[in-house]
Amino acid sequence: MHKYEKIWLVFGIGALIFFLSVIGVSAFYLGNQPPSCLATIDPDKVDQTAPFNEPGLKKVEGKDWDYELVYVAQAFSYTPNEVEIPKGAKVKFIVTTKDVIHGFEVAGTNVNMMVEPGYISEKVATFDKPGEYLVLCNEYCGAGHHMMYSKIKVVDNQ
Repeated sequence: MHKYEKIWLVFGIGALIFFLSVIGVSAFYLGNQPPSCLATIDPDKVDQTAPFNEPGLKKVEGKDWDYELVYVAQAFSYTPNEVEIPKGAKVKFIVTTKDVIHGFEVAGTNVNMMVEPGYISEKVATFDKPGEYLVLCNEYCGAGHHMMYSKIKVVDNQ
């Protein structure tokens, strides 16, 4: 075997071991896991299924977050259309869709989920800066996709 072949072989095997180690540390030591699809819902009965029968912001007690914000995505709109959240609130987003795959991105934050019919997507985020945050659909969902948005207003606690 040629000298350069040996170098590339060692480099390739070393890179493979390094990348697998990074994935292993991330998954087992840091606890990073892909989102599971354990939470399901019948897309035809979203309006009759709690908590999606009353979308919006609700204060919760005894959990690791302060509020639960329930959203329903459907053809070119989100329900609710506008929400006010107190500054510093830790919010759990609970999102589903009635029809097709939608995106759920809160611009300027790390909230970014794919919302699929039949599944419930969840993400926890803290809003430390007051202002308006735009919720956008970042998955093409049809002709009115560009009109699909909602607003989250983060207001100072008074």
